[in-house]
Amino acid sequence: MSPTTQIVEPSWLERPSPTVAPDLIGCRLVRQMPEGQCWRGQIVETEAYAPNDPACHAYRRRTARNFVMFGPAGTAYVYLIYGIYHCFNIVTDRDQVPSAVLIRALELSALPEWIDPSRCLKPERVAAGPGKLCQALKIDTGFTGKGLQPENLLWIEHRPVAFQQQLAQQQQTLIQTTRIGLTQGTDLPWRWYLKGCKAVSKP
Repeated sequence: MSPTTQIVEPSWLERPSPTVAPDLIGCRLVRQMPEGQCWRGQIVETEAYAPNDPACHAYRRRTARNFVMFGPAGTAYVYLIYGIYHCFNIVTDRDQVPSAVLIRALELSALPEWIDPSRCLKPERVAAGPGKLCQALKIDTGFTGKGLQPENLLWIEHRPVAFQQQLAQQQQTLIQTTRIGLTQGTDLPWRWYLKGCKAVSKP
């Protein structure tokens, strides 16, 4: 971690998920392995899920699956889809307000050593999707309920100053659109992605 790197603290995430989700674009997700090596990916696509949102896991009630969403901001919420793929979410908003941001895609700084480069014809697509990024960084349900901090081997770093300047100068652009892969809440424009980035997932 460089001296200028700033880890995202829970207080920064204590806002409604549709506010946090675009602000996470450009931040870095960091996965530290038990032996100490770190792998980073720039967040390039997010989706927000909030109270009164029919696509939100906590829309109806608190359950054994979604209870983490009712907890404090800055906690990981990882769930399985199709019994195979993991999806990584960051809990946001105030305690007891079920809200989270799904991290849909990452642009990896480097390919982790366990990914066979000979089988990867498009390295920029390795983490282009919620299931893909969890596979690439070995994120599973064991992280659910844990705070996103270095002691738990998974955390978020704020946008680099250079990226923030590029946004301000319109050298980088965020696109806002409706979420994908849903059957409910399809009209809500709660998906954001980095324009022109090859690591963004496809509908």
